[in-house]
Amino acid sequence: MWRSTFVTLAVHRLKLNFTCSYSPFGREEYGAKGHLSLKLPSPSRLPILYVILSVLVLISVVPMYFYSAQVESINRDRLITNERLLQNTVTRSLADDISQRQESLRMMQANLSSALQVASGGDITSEHVEAPELRALLENFVSSSDDLAYATLLNSEAKGISAGRIAPDAFLQRELERAYAASREGRVYNGQALVVGTGKSARTVMLVSTPVMYGGRFLGMIGSVVDLQFLIRRLQEVNRAGLTPYVVDSQGRLVAGATSDYATGQDMSNLEIVKNFVEAGTKAQMVAATREFNVRDGQNNIKMLGTYSPVTNLDWAVIVQKPRADAYRGVYEMQRNARNLALMAIVLSIGISIFAARRITNPLEVLTHFSRAIAGGDFSQRVHVKSRTEIGELAETFNVMSEELEHFVLDLKNAANENRDLFMGSIQMLAGAVDEKDPYTRGHSDRVTRYSMMIAKEMGVEEDYIEIVRISAQLHDVGKIGIEDGILKKPGALTPEEFEIMKTHTTKGANILRPVAQLKDMIPGIELHHESLDGRGYPRGLKGDEIPLLPRIIAVADTFDALTTNRPYQHAHDPKDALKIIHNLSGKRLDPTAVAAITAIYERGEIRIPRPSLPAPQVTPQEIASPTPAVASASPVSHPSALAETIAVAQATRA
Repeated sequence: MWRSTFVTLAVHRLKLNFTCSYSPFGREEYGAKGHLSLKLPSPSRLPILYVILSVLVLISVVPMYFYSAQVESINRDRLITNERLLQNTVTRSLADDISQRQESLRMMQANLSSALQVASGGDITSEHVEAPELRALLENFVSSSDDLAYATLLNSEAKGISAGRIAPDAFLQRELERAYAASREGRVYNGQALVVGTGKSARTVMLVSTPVMYGGRFLGMIGSVVDLQFLIRRLQEVNRAGLTPYVVDSQGRLVAGATSDYATGQDMSNLEIVKNFVEAGTKAQMVAATREFNVRDGQNNIKMLGTYSPVTNLDWAVIVQKPRADAYRGVYEMQRNARNLALMAIVLSIGISIFAARRITNPLEVLTHFSRAIAGGDFSQRVHVKSRTEIGELAETFNVMSEELEHFVLDLKNAANENRDLFMGSIQMLAGAVDEKDPYTRGHSDRVTRYSMMIAKEMGVEEDYIEIVRISAQLHDVGKIGIEDGILKKPGALTPEEFEIMKTHTTKGANILRPVAQLKDMIPGIELHHESLDGRGYPRGLKGDEIPLLPRIIAVADTFDALTTNRPYQHAHDPKDALKIIHNLSGKRLDPTAVAAITAIYERGEIRIPRPSLPAPQVTPQEIASPTPAVASASPVSHPSALAETIAVAQATRA
């Protein structure tokens, strides 16, 4: 960000102002202050080069462009239609397969019901329901299809027999109760998809029941548990073909999916295509539909193409979907190939045009050679063309332009470097002026800047943000310029009134720099570096996450420097003791992450504290270590740097 600011300033400083004045001697003249003054004659005729190029391009490129665009449009529509037909065919095939299996199962249950009535003579009460012939019929029914995992026959007293390779769990038992209630009302029942078993033995199943009636009288119920593994296998085959298939019920819950990413019973109505099926209700059971929709994947929206086909006898829908980028890959490849071919044809046509034009306007060959050198940044090249036409004038203009550009580019680079150095130097001088006002904090801004940058790097912030930290930390105490020397340089404790005045240095600093638009990102570090996580800081009394990261970093660096240097109100602490005090304030007043960062930096030996050069504190140790009631009531108070407050709190806590 700052590099672009410096370049912008340099560009404004070196605005190029081309004015036109033509010399009667046929050469360019230079205006005052090194600006280039050119005046070229208006052409009185149409150059032959333009005529040749225009005609050749018109008769070759334009017809080819419209033809290729038309062919591309037709093929694109066909490919899109084919992709949609493919999805429709796949879903319709799966839906028909499921529907046929369901109808087949219903027929098998109806046949079993008839066989049971014949074998039992219409009597399946408690005395007859467990008859061997009835049990044999039920076992033969289960073994007749690999899709049947379990079957049960219940009489009107809800007693009966069962057969199969699974045992009903609590969920399946509840489904059997619902099915039995439906059978007593004379209704067939299609249950929800359930998962029985665990691990590798887990199976997705569904209960299908049929009432057993005789002469309009309810005799019992046949319930069959269908293993949906056949459906999962079909879905997996479709998945291997590049589509993502799954089956949902009328509420949008997942019945079965091709991968483990889909769990049976999962609510899929958040997907737009599933939502459309659910909202369509009975209308959706009539026809298939293809939709384009978006799927949220983390922070990204993936454009999808999907189709659903209803399974009418189950109120289900088979859905397949595919990212549009993959679904229309053939379209994109066709477009890319068509455009490449068109581009090749255009390039070929232009090449022929250029060749023909060069044969007619031979001097352009020399001009092109040198213009390429100039375009490549070699401004030392000069064009030598002897021609009395506009080509000769253009060649001379290139020579003048290359010479001027060589000077302007060099001046622009120098100006950008000067502006950056001037800006950083101004910031350092401003920070130095603040430090000079207070003999006890001389060099404080430089040290806080160095610590802040080290903390920021340790926290892994971006490189551009470190530059913001650097400037904000350098200027964090700039508001002290507006504090009276009598208060700023007072060697002892401050009165509450003086402390309130001293606290205004944060807002003063922010107000000083706020008119500078380029420093708007640095102002939070200047204005808020005395805020405290517990809300006891100033000037706004912000709490926790209300305090931006920038002032949090500067606050820890400011605290560490205040603790490790001599001040009017304290002796310089040993760095290890200073870190103990800082850790005592972590999470209460100081940001824990920034505290951990400066601790890690110190433990690696990257921070070396020079021996303090300032005089010993003029406040007695007893005033700091054992705060008097006057201190406890904030009258008078310690020196009002946020760090002085921090020390007072830490010492009071220790006491």
